[in-house]
Amino acid sequence: MSGEEAPTPQQQPEQEKKPDEPPPAAASDAPQQEAAAAGGSSPAAEEKPLSCRALVLTGYGGYDKVKLQVKAQSQPQLQAGEILVRVKACGLNFAELLGRQGLYELLPAPPVTMGMEGSGVIEAVAEDVKDRKVGDRVIVMNRSGMWQEVVVVSANHTFPMPEQMSFEEGAALSINYLTAYMMLFEMANLRPGKSVLIHMAAGGVGIAATQLCRTVQDVTVFGTASASKHETIAQGGVTHPIDYRTKDYVEEIRKISPKGVDIVLDPLGGSDTQKGFSLLKPMGTLIVFGAANCVTGQKKNLLAMAKTWYHQLSLTTLKLMQSNKAVCGFHLGYITEEELLSRTMLKLLELYEQGKIKPCIDSRYHFEEVVDAMRRMHERQNIGKVILLPEPKKEEEKPKSDPEPVENVEKTEAAVNEKKEEATEEVKAEKD
Repeated sequence: MSGEEAPTPQQQPEQEKKPDEPPPAAASDAPQQEAAAAGGSSPAAEEKPLSCRALVLTGYGGYDKVKLQVKAQSQPQLQAGEILVRVKACGLNFAELLGRQGLYELLPAPPVTMGMEGSGVIEAVAEDVKDRKVGDRVIVMNRSGMWQEVVVVSANHTFPMPEQMSFEEGAALSINYLTAYMMLFEMANLRPGKSVLIHMAAGGVGIAATQLCRTVQDVTVFGTASASKHETIAQGGVTHPIDYRTKDYVEEIRKISPKGVDIVLDPLGGSDTQKGFSLLKPMGTLIVFGAANCVTGQKKNLLAMAKTWYHQLSLTTLKLMQSNKAVCGFHLGYITEEELLSRTMLKLLELYEQGKIKPCIDSRYHFEEVVDAMRRMHERQNIGKVILLPEPKKEEEKPKSDPEPVENVEKTEAAVNEKKEEATEEVKAEKD
């Protein structure tokens, strides 16, 4: 997973009023107030605090560590190159599940607002920003900080949305499709007549990769997913759906293609990486881009991590040379070339406008229901993208489960509350 920018030296605590200089590669974690016009607002408006809803990771552990907080903040002073965005929809990625367990190294230490992608409307721009204006609908990418109602980001991390694209589609596009596109075309050099194995084919990256494979002639797609999802992924372009829960996918692929496949996209790690390598044809490419096998429960599972690590593929350069195969690693979070990211995003938006790709939205959850959203992805029930909505849930709507309690964090009490919360969690951790 991944789609954030390069790591920054440090992240300001979530409860602080406002960082003096937000890291350029991450959305400002401090909640922001709506701007009345481009470039800022009147002094009177700055003095009036405005509440902002945000999903904050308060510590590592289970679902209960992600809290909905409502905080007050004065009008932000935009720095050069920055814009203020009112967030309309956010994407949930597997990286957030890892981050909640303390397994995602690029996420700053708690407390921190999570979220790497979203979409919304620009409410203010810095004076030097000329290619964005108030009212523009944009896709936003950042390492963290997107799961809140208003964010300050670099204009370079935003992309104008096509007129026909919904906010939910905008929030679903960047991370999954950038990952899939770069792996298939930048690394694996997908060409007509090739075959591809896509694990977790019903997930966000899986569906994105399948759709991108359809943009190339005569590509055969093997996709692993539970049986209940086979009809959907087959309609989406998977040539041969395989139920990994009841069948050995290596045997099933060998029955259809005795020589194996040309490309394997591996988000699992461990023994599955070894199987993927064995399935490659000569001149084939294995791309490892995750370690989903490490995540087995709500909290960090050291046994699962050790098992995954123990079974990792180990090769010598001599064996690699003799096998005529390629092994690649991909992590979008460590790609710092903004020109590459921008170029790829523009290509994806072009494919969207041509009707060749379209994000598949699995479900929508308000911030109050973030536990349900994470649980759905964790239990692999989703087919496509899980979306989070910042707007408050309407009273007449019954939550799908007991909503998370909302924490009111006043500016004057923020530091005190933070210390109390950290102390409480430390005690709980010791008991656990």
